[in-house]
Amino acid sequence: MRVGFIGLGSQGAPMARRIIEGGYPTTLWARRPASLEPFAGTAAVTAESPAALAARSDLVCLCVVGDADVREVVTGPDGVLAGLTPGSIIAVHSTVHPGTCRELADLAAPHRVTVIDAPVSGGGPAAAEGRLLVMAGGATEAVERSRPVFETYANPIVHLGELGSGQATKLLNNLLFTANLATAAATLALGRGLGITPEQLGEVITHGTANSFALERIVAAGGTVDQLAAHAGDLLRKDVGLVAELAAAAGVAPGIVLGAADATLALMDRQR
Repeated sequence: MRVGFIGLGSQGAPMARRIIEGGYPTTLWARRPASLEPFAGTAAVTAESPAALAARSDLVCLCVVGDADVREVVTGPDGVLAGLTPGSIIAVHSTVHPGTCRELADLAAPHRVTVIDAPVSGGGPAAAEGRLLVMAGGATEAVERSRPVFETYANPIVHLGELGSGQATKLLNNLLFTANLATAAATLALGRGLGITPEQLGEVITHGTANSFALERIVAAGGTVDQLAAHAGDLLRKDVGLVAELAAAAGVAPGIVLGAADATLALMDRQR
């Protein structure tokens, strides 16, 4: 399978490198030439546009930032859809609204191109080590055709159901992570008030039953959400907002998790 990859950021770049190292003919495109420089010594080739990349690809993987970026890269005048041939697949690794993936699928259908959503979790280090989590949604045949490529950088790869289910799952994961940040930060602050430093309490809890990834991130950052606010605050706010929108549209009460996530975002705003 020939693979095209767009979105060579801190997470996308190691994903693309794993695909190349896996022996798949790989074509890359990036808005910034600097993003392509680390691949100069690899077997990958570069394209002058998303359409040109798509013309050389059976599977196009997108790891750009948000909904608008995905739409632009896929549907723009020189976008991916302009170059793909019938039977090709677009895999959306970005975290976006499930409706965006369904919208793209409707636009791709007349081209006989299949869209699957495949958001990822784990970050650059996990990608480099081949242990990203992929949450896939869409037609089984397309997911299974893409699976060997995904396996170069991911384990596990979970097929969750129809198109959009991967995005919904990723958003719920990010919602819970955001909520956990609030409870972890509050626990460390309470411990400080009781004479136990965040370092001491963090050392204990990270080896106990109350441990969480969120707590580990806060402890590593010195006991506050300051660093997380600077690096991930805007993305977490986007994802929490998307979940709230999905819940409202479905008529589902999100419960206490949304309140806890909102508390985290408020804390990040105050500490900024």
